[in-house]
Amino acid sequence: MHRFFITAESIEGEVVRITGGDFNHISHSLRLKTGDMITISIGDGWDYIVELEDFTDKMVTGRIAEKRRNLNEPGLKVTLGQAIPKKNNMDLIIQKTTEIGVHRIIPLVTRRTIVKLEGKRRVKRLERWQRIAKEAAKQSQRGFIPRIEEIRHLKDLEEIKDNYDLILIPWEDEEDNYFKDIWNNINDDQVKSVLLLIGPEGGFPAEEIDFLKKLGGIPLTLGPRILRTETAGLVALTMLLYESGDLGGK
Repeated sequence: MHRFFITAESIEGEVVRITGGDFNHISHSLRLKTGDMITISIGDGWDYIVELEDFTDKMVTGRIAEKRRNLNEPGLKVTLGQAIPKKNNMDLIIQKTTEIGVHRIIPLVTRRTIVKLEGKRRVKRLERWQRIAKEAAKQSQRGFIPRIEEIRHLKDLEEIKDNYDLILIPWEDEEDNYFKDIWNNINDDQVKSVLLLIGPEGGFPAEEIDFLKKLGGIPLTLGPRILRTETAGLVALTMLLYESGDLGGK
């Protein structure tokens, strides 16, 4: 069943009104018609099964036939702090981590970050990234669209460190701390939110790791192979959600 994310204002009682790009997709691309069923979500963890009832030139109206809890959201809320990579690799990271189950994403500027986004370019890039997250959440049948936060400098993490039960830092120079050992030594029932920090091309320098350790961050190794920045977050997120039971771990 086709899925769409809409605003809460588009629902009035049991009536749903869909306009704009989603209307065009329903009407022109998918060629749905009266009587067809779709799933809509406002990003609150609930799904609404809607029967399409009426089409105009700019709007389709439907009626809610069923409301059900979306069961596709991980219990562990992982925020990915991703140093902004070169080219369009951030697009791929956002798309794939959204499919895997990331909760939100913080684009980071670190000492070795090459990409500089300012002014209108910054605004347009954030809007683009949020659209990618929305489309990936739709495709993967999620009930929540991960929020793409404002771009932050690494030092800004000091302001939000207390929002997380655990801060993990995959780092290519770490040799002793393995993810499984760290996870086995914590009470995972008490860990509900994790901040996962991924460095840029070239990784985090030692002084940034020292700063992050002062915030409570734990450097860890993901194994013997050096992973690219656009790979490391996908691997670490998958490991986290697997161990927490979301991806078949329990």
